[in-house]
Amino acid sequence: MNTKPFATPRFVIAGPHRSAGKTTFTFGLLRALARRGVRVQPYKKGPDYIDPMWHTAAAGRDCRSLDFHMMGDENILKSLQTFSADADLAVIEGNQGLFDGLDPEGHDSTAGLAHLIEAPVIFVVDASRMNRGIAAMLSGFINFDPTLTIAGIILNKVGGARHEAKLVEAIERHLTVPVLGKIPKMYEEVGVTERHLGLVPIKEDPALPPVIDIMADAIEKFVDIDRLIAIAATAGELPCVPPCHLTTGPGDVTVAVARDRAFTFYYPENLEALEAAGATLLPFSPLTDPALPAGIDGIYIGGGFPEMFMERLGANESLREEIRRRGEEGLPIYAECGGLMYLTRSIRWNDRSAPMAGLIDCDTVMTKKPMGLGYMKLEPTGACGWLSGTAPVNCHEFHHSRMEGLSADDPSTRYAWKVVRGAGVVKGFDGIVYKNVLASYAHLHHCGAPHWANDYVTLCRVARSHR
Repeated sequence: MNTKPFATPRFVIAGPHRSAGKTTFTFGLLRALARRGVRVQPYKKGPDYIDPMWHTAAAGRDCRSLDFHMMGDENILKSLQTFSADADLAVIEGNQGLFDGLDPEGHDSTAGLAHLIEAPVIFVVDASRMNRGIAAMLSGFINFDPTLTIAGIILNKVGGARHEAKLVEAIERHLTVPVLGKIPKMYEEVGVTERHLGLVPIKEDPALPPVIDIMADAIEKFVDIDRLIAIAATAGELPCVPPCHLTTGPGDVTVAVARDRAFTFYYPENLEALEAAGATLLPFSPLTDPALPAGIDGIYIGGGFPEMFMERLGANESLREEIRRRGEEGLPIYAECGGLMYLTRSIRWNDRSAPMAGLIDCDTVMTKKPMGLGYMKLEPTGACGWLSGTAPVNCHEFHHSRMEGLSADDPSTRYAWKVVRGAGVVKGFDGIVYKNVLASYAHLHHCGAPHWANDYVTLCRVARSHR
């Protein structure tokens, strides 16, 4: 094992609050760096799927999640060191505000992450409604934790030359942190829109990828990239930790994975864990494929926005019927959130409705407000026989839908987990168990559920032997 200190240059991109422009700045910077031939490894703090899709597309390397709740400190350090070992630079986008988190002491905040990985912070500020007062606001963040290195400021949504001059004068008069970028208002041009769970997934709309290059052009024009690279080199050395387990298994099990515009939420670590357990993964599209891939031993349907495509999903009757029939016959199916919705009888959204696979005996109803949004903690009930381990599972949920026709008191429905924290599919429970199907609102990460992939691949082998 390598024992040299970890010294890959890196910095954390943060802001005072959500929607300050961190994500668009980050993916624009990633593309600008990639254009220069810099091997840049992107990371996103938190459990998000959508922002990492943008970062992956911009950098040309899988963006990895760094999440205290699901991964813990040790796995965060493992991921950082494993996946940026061959990179020239690591760029980590924070989430929420710089000091926001569940821990009153701030350990799980973006600032806490910067401390853990000994990285300087680049601070992105929405300056659209500020002038001299920006110095007071920045002073508060800089002095709140004097041990944190805020190494540079990016002014976002600058209104024009006069506005820019007022902002820079106030900062230079009262602070010593340099302004490294002044990005003008350009969101009408960029066209990045938000939905109820954040930005629209880049894999969902073919018109979105050019947005990355538009933002990269702005970064190259208005940001001092050379100084950012120099700041990354000031990150501290970290003691070397063992790498993430990436060994690939024998490939004796074949799992079909739903991958199209409706189903895009997958952690790379989960797919890698399935492969390490011995699974060969075959993509298929519930939107367009008339049938499942031949010779499969299981199905994995991740999250996404099936409600945005429910008429097309409903129109693909042959695939819906095959999935229902194969599930009834005992084919192992693991489904998360959007996958759960697809396995129900129907999706209903206001006056629109479309039939789904009908394997789970309930209906999905879309809601205006989130029914579950945030971190979850689950305790196994023992009702899902193929899941091993009795330790609590740390995961998360975010859904604007509910299950209609389910009850926690109905003895005919089995649930894999008792919900200690979170909402789940019914009050107090998540993980509907039906034959060899497990469908839940919970999104698992391999680091928070390390037995899941091996357990599922083992189930696929056992179920195959019984067919």
